[in-house]
Amino acid sequence: MRPRLSLKGRALQWLAQREHSRLELRRKLLRQARAEALATALQAAAITSASSDPRCDADPEGASTLPTRESMAAQVEALLDWLQAQRYLSEERFVESRVHARSSRFGNLRIRQELSQHGLAITPELSADLLRSECERATEVRQRKFGDSPATAPTERARQARFLAGRGFSPDVIWKVMRELGTVGSHDED
Repeated sequence: MRPRLSLKGRALQWLAQREHSRLELRRKLLRQARAEALATALQAAAITSASSDPRCDADPEGASTLPTRESMAAQVEALLDWLQAQRYLSEERFVESRVHARSSRFGNLRIRQELSQHGLAITPELSADLLRSECERATEVRQRKFGDSPATAPTERARQARFLAGRGFSPDVIWKVMRELGTVGSHDED
């Protein structure tokens, strides 16, 4: 049986797998710290209950061995500060990696919303790049889903527009993409 990783070891393992936001890593580490504290307390209680010595004055429920929420939170915050100081945890890298991973499938609205859930905002440079490419990305996403055929029926156009809206593309971009499809279809008929 392998020994359990410390909180630092667990954090480094998670960060080696992918970038995390501070908020996300804090949540994971607090959950891990609580689980480890509970496992330690249960193990201590099992040892105490297995002891046949009636003079044992240990707390049978293991409550005295449980760290408080505040002490666990302070421990996690100190670890997060250390990770940031050592540049293992970088919110800039997280934003860049998340934007890179999501930009081929989602629009600016969806990417911004996802970053705000992590308590982060997109940088002005990345925002400008995404704005410049949003129409092209929306066209590619629509084509991957629906193919090259233009949407001539109003119901099909509405369906495709709803799909793009669900992917987080702005109404202006959706309108441009759908209008371009309409003009491509009308040119093909000439």
